[in-house]
Amino acid sequence: MSTATSSSSETVATLKLLLIGSSGTGKSSLLMRFVDGVFLAPDEISATIGVDFKVKVIDVEGKKYKLTIWDTAGQERFRTLTSSYYRGAQGVILVYDVSNRDSFNDLQTWFNELDTYCSSKEVVRMIVGNKVDKESSREVSKQEGQEFARKLQTLFVECSAKTKLGVQQAFDELVQQIIDTPSLWQKQAAPNVRLQNNAETSQENSGCAC
Repeated sequence: MSTATSSSSETVATLKLLLIGSSGTGKSSLLMRFVDGVFLAPDEISATIGVDFKVKVIDVEGKKYKLTIWDTAGQERFRTLTSSYYRGAQGVILVYDVSNRDSFNDLQTWFNELDTYCSSKEVVRMIVGNKVDKESSREVSKQEGQEFARKLQTLFVECSAKTKLGVQQAFDELVQQIIDTPSLWQKQAAPNVRLQNNAETSQENSGCAC
């Protein structure tokens, strides 16, 4: 899986990915590392206010996929602002900081919110333990993370946005799982259009496209 460098062919699909988790777990750093290949120190990154997103086109087996990756604010006071952004997501990465047990304990709350707001039960979920470069201050073992992911039937990767260890792997595995689940991203509307007669089509077109 690689970044597409040519725009000569159209993308097969646009995939919406979300990064969620408690504030300070490094979601913005993961996003910047994956999309821009850079890492900024914590004091150089301001806390995300509401929602930010980046776009990256990748090549998978000769086909291009456009990723829109949304970085949602982790602060509790912004929770209502981000709820609408769960709709239409095909993949969600739940991030915790391996050196902060509270962020790991918060994962269940994030999963509950995901179940509440996500429009598809097939959405691919991944737990990512970030900041493995802080091994000396680790509070959550890799085994704990793996067991929790197994319990909730999600993918699991540990990584470090700082050293880039595991970052590419995390996004590669998530995207591949989405691609392997066509019902998440293939257009389903076309067959239904052929079933409509002209009267139904006219009536539908006169309404609100919500």
